[in-house]
Amino acid sequence: MATIAVIGSGAVGGYYGGRLALAGHDVRFLVRSEYEAWRANGLRVFSKDGDFHLREVQCFRDPREIGPADWVICALKATAIGEAAELIAPCAGPGTRIVALMNGLGNEQRLAERFGAARVFGGMAFVCINRGEPGVIHHLDYGRVSIGHLGDDPAACGELAALLRSAGIDTVVAPNLRYARWEKLCWNVPFNGLSVAAGGVGTKTILRDAELRAFAEGAMRETVRAGNADLAAAGSEARLDEEDVVARMFAQTETMGDYRTSMVIDYALGRPLESEAILGNPVRRARELGVAAPRMEALYALVRHADLARRGERRLLQAGDLAVPRSVV
Repeated sequence: MATIAVIGSGAVGGYYGGRLALAGHDVRFLVRSEYEAWRANGLRVFSKDGDFHLREVQCFRDPREIGPADWVICALKATAIGEAAELIAPCAGPGTRIVALMNGLGNEQRLAERFGAARVFGGMAFVCINRGEPGVIHHLDYGRVSIGHLGDDPAACGELAALLRSAGIDTVVAPNLRYARWEKLCWNVPFNGLSVAAGGVGTKTILRDAELRAFAEGAMRETVRAGNADLAAAGSEARLDEEDVVARMFAQTETMGDYRTSMVIDYALGRPLESEAILGNPVRRARELGVAAPRMEALYALVRHADLARRGERRLLQAGDLAVPRSVV
């Protein structure tokens, strides 16, 4: 059994780390804001695949208390990528492998700056999941993880796949990490982006409104084209099938109910949004490659501004600003 450090024990890190602990692995969670609840009550998961309760959980406030691990699963928000390396470092011995189970583009490259590309993997969780009260996670649907290695080492990917599958986690080894990242962005760009840009809505609103649905499809197609251009530029023969991606992802979203994306939850709670990793980095890459992506660009501009405004860094008009000034006689 492996020793696993989970850095970022929110919905995603808590769920997948919990599955690995349930399978008998030595899983140690970095838990900060909910530490007291985890210590008192453990971790409870309500899952469409079967509920479980880990009454005693190895949770720590400081990564130095965790110590070196065989694997580190970094499930922080992409907004925390700047502090990720410092949190991981106390858990990273000479042979430790690091999995960025995070949204967006560019996370693995940032971690490789500190730990080297050979040790870094990416994991894309295709899952409907939310946090409940402290120490409680609601797994609503799906759960597949698509993985890749930053150096595209098949043997290394096989080791990570074996680890995840040992816990019953549906695991797919992608043609390469770049492919896996863009495939996840094909959903995240339109649905996370529109959930905020449309004012704070769930997926049902996007699917039922003809204009929003058409915009989402257009943004998804742009994401596919940008991803395929990036794959070609990297010398990869793998390609995303545009028609398959659109049909599959819209069909899957139809089954989710009125799902609240991670970005709209962060928006509603006033947290920083993953706008740069999910929208900004893909937009900048599309520009570098000369791929027209007007819908992606619009989503990035709107979500970025909404994020700044929600956190008080941009001023919005107030009722008093709309008073009509008296005419000067």
